[in-house]
Amino acid sequence: MTDMDEYVAALDAGQAAVVQALRAFMALHAPDAREVISRGSPAWKGRALIAIVSRSKTHVTLAFARGAEFSDPERRLAGIGKTTRHLKLRNPADVDDALLSGYVRQAVHLDGTPAAATEPGRG
Repeated sequence: MTDMDEYVAALDAGQAAVVQALRAFMALHAPDAREVISRGSPAWKGRALIAIVSRSKTHVTLAFARGAEFSDPERRLAGIGKTTRHLKLRNPADVDDALLSGYVRQAVHLDGTPAAATEPGRG
């Protein structure tokens, strides 16, 4: 059992389902990113931190470490900090390819990991 597995096992069923969906999504869309626990939360790391998960009573937050640099024409990302932007995910269906794949592609591109063979941008 990995640290990530232990983290997921401690979540309530709804949050666990969202995090498991994110794990599968990231394995597909950022295969060179490593699953890690960073500051007590699940995260994906390439050369640097790409994305991190946090939880609240009503949702799971997926934050992109360099999300402020993303192209986000639909303004789906939230946050006002200098570097990060995030999405709130309430159920596994929110881990949507059409919504997340462009963001993950940009995160990987900015990180410079080998999977960044595609152009940055949504879609």
